[in-house]
Amino acid sequence: MNKQPSLSGLTDELAQAKTRKKEFLGQIERIIPWREWIGIIRPHYYTGERGNKPYELEIMLRIHLLQNLYDLSDMGVMGEVIDSRAFSEFCGVESSNQVPDGDTIGRFRALLVQHGLQEKLFTQVVNLLMERGLILKKGSDISNRQFMFRNNINYRRGYGRN
Repeated sequence: MNKQPSLSGLTDELAQAKTRKKEFLGQIERIIPWREWIGIIRPHYYTGERGNKPYELEIMLRIHLLQNLYDLSDMGVMGEVIDSRAFSEFCGVESSNQVPDGDTIGRFRALLVQHGLQEKLFTQVVNLLMERGLILKKGSDISNRQFMFRNNINYRRGYGRN
C-alpha cells in the first residue's frame, strides 16, 4: 500500500531543496556585514514611539537588499518575500504577517536615500560581490538572472518604482 506523504514531510523536503537562488542568497548571507549595516542605519530608523510598532530593522534591510539584487518594485519584493521560500528564509519570516507592505518598504528605501546610506551600502555590496567573483560589473548575469543595482539618478534621489 502506497502511503501518501504528509504535509509536514513535504514541507521539510522543500525546505532542504537546494536551488541556485538559495545558494546565491547563502553567499550573500555570509558576505554582508549585517551588524555593521544595522549599526549604521539604526540611528535613522523609526523607533515606534508613536503609531505602529516598526518592523525589525534587519528584516527591512534584507528586503531592501533583495529588492535591489533582483530589481523589484516595492510591491514586487513584498510579493516575492511572501511567495518565494528562498526569499522568506533569507529574510527570516515565517508568515505573511511579518512582511511589510509596499508603502513601508518604499518609506524604508526613502529613509536610506535621504541619509545617504543606500549609495554607501550598495557600493560596499557591489565591491564584496566583485571580490568574490559573483559579479564582474554592473548588470552582469549571475546564475542566469540579471541583477541590477539601482545606481541611476532616479534611485539616488529616492524616486524608485512603486
